[in-house]
Amino acid sequence: MTNVTVVGSQWGDEGKGKIVDWLSERAEIVVRFQGGHNAGHTLVVDGVTYKLSLLPSGVVRPGKLGIIGNGVVVDPWHLLKEIAAIREKGVDVGPDNLRVAENACLILPLHAEIDRLREEARGAAKIGTTGRGIGPAYEDKVARRAIRLCDLADPATLKTKLDELLRHHDALRKGLGFAPVDRASLEKALAEMAPQILPYADPVWPFLDEAVRKGRRILFEGAQGALLYIYHGTCPFLTSSNTVAAQAATGAGVGPHAAGFVLGITKAYTTRVGSGPFPTELTDAVGQGLGERGHEFGTVTGRPRRCGWFDAVLVRQSVRVGGIRGIALTKLDVLDGMDELKVCVAYDIDGRRYDRLPAAQHLQARAVPVYETMRGWKESTRGARSWAELPAAAVKYIVRIEELIGCRVAMLSTSPERNDTILTADPFAGV
Repeated sequence: MTNVTVVGSQWGDEGKGKIVDWLSERAEIVVRFQGGHNAGHTLVVDGVTYKLSLLPSGVVRPGKLGIIGNGVVVDPWHLLKEIAAIREKGVDVGPDNLRVAENACLILPLHAEIDRLREEARGAAKIGTTGRGIGPAYEDKVARRAIRLCDLADPATLKTKLDELLRHHDALRKGLGFAPVDRASLEKALAEMAPQILPYADPVWPFLDEAVRKGRRILFEGAQGALLYIYHGTCPFLTSSNTVAAQAATGAGVGPHAAGFVLGITKAYTTRVGSGPFPTELTDAVGQGLGERGHEFGTVTGRPRRCGWFDAVLVRQSVRVGGIRGIALTKLDVLDGMDELKVCVAYDIDGRRYDRLPAAQHLQARAVPVYETMRGWKESTRGARSWAELPAAAVKYIVRIEELIGCRVAMLSTSPERNDTILTADPFAGV
């Protein structure tokens, strides 16, 4: 058996929460390895809906260990609120089943403040940030001035690091015309929060190393999607972390071999939240219908998602860049009842045909999709649990997607309920 790494293959919101929950029943350890509380995973278990953003999705299942790795930027106040909220739903979460990497960097209130201030200053050129401080926290991380979880345990270290952090942020705020950070209030908030969060702090990498050596099943859970990847996404409309499977190793503190089978969660159509290029976007009644049937609203922000046809060019790019070995195709049922479906197979940019999305922003903005039209189906696929229950046209659609992206469909989701899933290949078996 092998470990499994779950990543998004589009712009996020592909339905990772349900798939991770489905897989976590067979895993012993579930690890979040990047992102922050800008990500939202929705789980529906026995009719109960859980909305998670920092907690690993496996935490709702008894007997599973959840780990927040060093690749995640952690808002400790949000994490404590999320733990309290899920406890109210009867889920037991504590230091015995949740561990946070002691070297994880923290998101502080000043990060959210500067995030919003800079987004407002951009005016019409907004990049669509959630305003939760994720980008600024990653900036401080790579600049070596971030406050880490372990720093909360030593007041002297914390004071020195705050000196360095505020030297930068106060200058930045002054340039934007705002007052310096209220250091006294920040220090008080940190002092009050530290005793609550430090019991979760742990050097998780030695534990994971031992777990890998013993062959324990580990599920690495990614957030967002490959098209928001800081290196190969649609710059500058990106998240600030590495969203592909390679980050599972560095974001958890294990070797690259531990990532195992890479499963790319892929929606049967395409959605995007916020600004940025979207070649197959539909601004007509068809796009509105997809949004309504798919309940396309961001889990974290509540913002309506932009909807469009399936873009095989982008998913193929995600498969190749991210090392995806199988996809979990979600929300097939949203396409039920449509007369015809379109799939983007290439782009036309200024009369030249592209089989990839160019990195240059001006070319991305001019990408016109080249479509292949397929017959839709009138029958319902919702709740199907075997290939025999699917309409022939739906099967043809799935097979054509496999051909175009160069990757097989390992799992098929036909509703938000965890058991409405068709398994064609076992990710934990590595096949």
